[in-house]
Amino acid sequence: MIELPEAVTFAAGLDAALSGRVLVDVRAGTTPHRFASFSGDPGSYGERLTGRVVVGAAAYGGLVLLDVGDGERLALFDGAYPRLHAPGAQVPGRHQLRLDLDDGSVVTVTVQMYGGLHLVGPDEPNRFLAAALAAPSPLSSAFDDAWVAGLWAQPGVERGSVKAFLATQQRIPGLGNGVLQDICWNAGLHPRHAVATLDAAARADLVDTVRSTLAAMVAGGGRDTEKGLSGEPGGYRTVLSRRTLELPCPRCGGRIVKETYLGGGVYFCTGCQE
Repeated sequence: MIELPEAVTFAAGLDAALSGRVLVDVRAGTTPHRFASFSGDPGSYGERLTGRVVVGAAAYGGLVLLDVGDGERLALFDGAYPRLHAPGAQVPGRHQLRLDLDDGSVVTVTVQMYGGLHLVGPDEPNRFLAAALAAPSPLSSAFDDAWVAGLWAQPGVERGSVKAFLATQQRIPGLGNGVLQDICWNAGLHPRHAVATLDAAARADLVDTVRSTLAAMVAGGGRDTEKGLSGEPGGYRTVLSRRTLELPCPRCGGRIVKETYLGGGVYFCTGCQE
């Protein structure tokens, strides 16, 4: 799934390739997908977008936002993966969105598992976009002590686990079950670790680990478990993921295992994560 590191990487690539380009043809919903979510009728996307000049792209949490001018924005999130095809390259026939550019390049968006492709006008409310825009990025200066204190004070946090705090309720947009694994490992905490047992120093260390781990993932161009704009794996090597399951922990030599918790798989080291 697209989480913050991948969203930042996708947005940077799309911004560089598409800014100033004209959308000469747009087709949405051509390949039916049961779990592809559109805002309104995907058949209207072509009429609304064709002929527009792309202003740019940016990331907000785990959401990639393409600005096409006049308040029209295309939001890609969850499992809606964009791919950039160079002029003349073969374009796959199956996709949920296709954008043809005036230089001959093509962007396709394909949904894996489930994903959102929402075209949002200036007067169209969208709760997914609103949530992503409302919260500061953990990599920004606005994600400061005052904001974090408000997160710790939210109802139910003290009764929950580290995973519940970090990766549920969209407290930190873009921080999901995928990036959670290495954050917990770097902090030396099990995903089930009870928040109530963390003192002020441990909480501060966990938040610092969120920042540093996400920054490393962004610097690497996303995780190696996800693919980039050209289909290549990300450059950040995950410590805990399906790629490292049952391997020795690089810190203590313990075994890396997986179990199901809070609606998703969690990976952890049996030796050094409490």
